[in-house]
Amino acid sequence: MRAMLLDAPGRPLRAAEIERPTPGPGQLLLAVHACGVCRTDLHVADGELLHPKLPLVLGHEIVGTVAAVGAGAAAAGFKVGDRAGVPWLGWTCGECRYCRAGRENLCDRARFTGYQIDGGYADFTVVDARYALAIPPGYSDVEAAPLLCAGLIGYRALAAAGDAARLGLYGFGAAAHIIAQIARWQGRRVFAFTRPGDEEAQRFALELGAVWAGDSTGEPPEPLDAAILFAPVGALVPAALRAVAKGGTVVCAGIHMSDIPSFPYEILWGERVVRSVANLTRSDGQEFLTLAAKIPLHCEVESFPLARAGEALRRLRAGELRGAAVLDVGR
Repeated sequence: MRAMLLDAPGRPLRAAEIERPTPGPGQLLLAVHACGVCRTDLHVADGELLHPKLPLVLGHEIVGTVAAVGAGAAAAGFKVGDRAGVPWLGWTCGECRYCRAGRENLCDRARFTGYQIDGGYADFTVVDARYALAIPPGYSDVEAAPLLCAGLIGYRALAAAGDAARLGLYGFGAAAHIIAQIARWQGRRVFAFTRPGDEEAQRFALELGAVWAGDSTGEPPEPLDAAILFAPVGALVPAALRAVAKGGTVVCAGIHMSDIPSFPYEILWGERVVRSVANLTRSDGQEFLTLAAKIPLHCEVESFPLARAGEALRRLRAGELRGAAVLDVGR
């Protein structure tokens, strides 16, 4: 099968023909139709997330159809021909204190798709059937792919922000453009923060219902109740703390972020909270995809053929995308 391989961090992806995987016990073989290109893929490719499986097939926003079912996997409810999605969380131990407490996103031995498990920058992939997700109807394969990480992690971050009526979103890319729609559907007011001078992203945010859009270096026209940081820039944490009112929450939604600079205690005082969001749970996935079918959400995507995965990563790094990049693997 075709695959785009990462041989080592910092090296460009390499087009290769590799052996098609075979599903083991409890696994599904998926024919990949689409795979989102996520900022976490950049963190892996750039060596910011350490010790990946090498060589590695990146990609953890996978949509495909079940091509084969391993022994025992049918118990998860999938059969050949079904459409299924594969998220970042690929396996947990079920035994550690986090798993036993219903916090499998913090599992000590968790394994992740496109990091320790080969992902979706390929014609086929295998997935533990227990961690596959049913894709709601009404979304094409390409449109559904960003839901599986940008949407899912954003949804968990939105929950962590509490019932904030005035919500700031820092970094208006794949995740923020989905979460802005949910926040508006819930009746919240959205304030969008972009890279300085990125007028296109600011226009996009306003089109999606934001009440204000401006530079991340500036202040909103009124205090926020919570802010979610999708941009992996530690310097935005003090900026967001200054923007939230007393009792407000700043949620760091990325899996990797540059160092947070020191800041005066006075901008944290007033029972403000800084917290992170790590990974996702299967229940997050089920809840979010049910909600996505109900609203429904519009995913703005730019598609690329599999062979141009490297270009998609480059354009994501440069901030040149409107919405999300998705590999249309069938092209």
